[in-house]
Amino acid sequence: MRWGVHFSFTYGRWAGYLALLPWLAYGPHGPIHPHREAYLVNRNVLSRRVLAGVALAALALTGCSNNPENGENTAADGGEKLSGQVMVDGSSTVAPLSEAAASIYQADGGQPGVNVSVGTSGTGGGFERFCKGETDISNASRPIKDSEKQACEAAGIKYKELIVANDALTVVVSKDNTWADCLTVDQLKKIWEPGSKVANWNQVDPKFPSEPLKLFGAGTDSGTFDYFTAEINGEEGASRTDYTASENDNVTVQGVAGTKGGLGYFGFTYFEENADKLKALKVDGGAGCVEPSLQTAQDNTYKPLSRPLFIYVSDAGAKKPHVENFVTFYIESIDDIVKEAKFVPLTEQQKGTLKSEFDALKAAA
Repeated sequence: MRWGVHFSFTYGRWAGYLALLPWLAYGPHGPIHPHREAYLVNRNVLSRRVLAGVALAALALTGCSNNPENGENTAADGGEKLSGQVMVDGSSTVAPLSEAAASIYQADGGQPGVNVSVGTSGTGGGFERFCKGETDISNASRPIKDSEKQACEAAGIKYKELIVANDALTVVVSKDNTWADCLTVDQLKKIWEPGSKVANWNQVDPKFPSEPLKLFGAGTDSGTFDYFTAEINGEEGASRTDYTASENDNVTVQGVAGTKGGLGYFGFTYFEENADKLKALKVDGGAGCVEPSLQTAQDNTYKPLSRPLFIYVSDAGAKKPHVENFVTFYIESIDDIVKEAKFVPLTEQQKGTLKSEFDALKAAA
């Protein structure tokens, strides 16, 4: 099975075909869905859609020819023309990375007949679907659990784990919060531990004002929830329950931004996207207050909330030509994808591990 099927276009030559493409305003696959839960390409800037559309027009008008002997379409450059659906689900934290991969794939080197659908049912919900064989790729903000491994094994689902980026799990407050700039791990635990009765900011620190504390955070199917509770409360899944929980990080963004005394947590990229509405708190893990950033996440000084991010690719999915083509592009373009999605890049050691696991995935296919 051949990996790494690519094609390219000279975009300027086909500018005249733009008049034939009124659907570009909606993206190459129809109207872009306004929510994260299921849509093909999110975070597409207009320039990418235009380039993608011109490329597709070029291919449709002159780049393909029908083979009269077998009725199959082949690309003009001799490359294989692929089609099909790549099903991705899982972590809402990792979703923007896979969405960026899909966007760049369709704009710069993918196949026009290959659609990539990215859902956000949470890391746990994603593994549930993945281990039933419903998806090809599972986004995850934590490693797969033993119970999930057993579910996949029982269903005959084999897979490879690929670390694709790093993250700084970010604690945020409203822009209207003028009193808090840094919280210790002990203070975060005091707020979030099971049975906590902290309901006012002055209960966190007597120097803080008497302002009601309203909490927003990840739902229990989220890998972010698992990671945060393990690192802050000392036990995965251990948390107070009287907060607004959601697997959709946009709910947390909107809740905290609209509440003066609000506090929440999610992946760094969501803070980056909403820095005009939110303030990120520094975290003191024992060595002083450290702000979340690309650098502090990569050098591991942002403790204990820096973490790796994963995609899991099923061996069965990798045997599908259109899936293997997308995954090849994803991994070979990982630096550009991470930069586009504003995630924390891999270390050199992580890149070496990714290459080894990717080679093993290709061998299995």
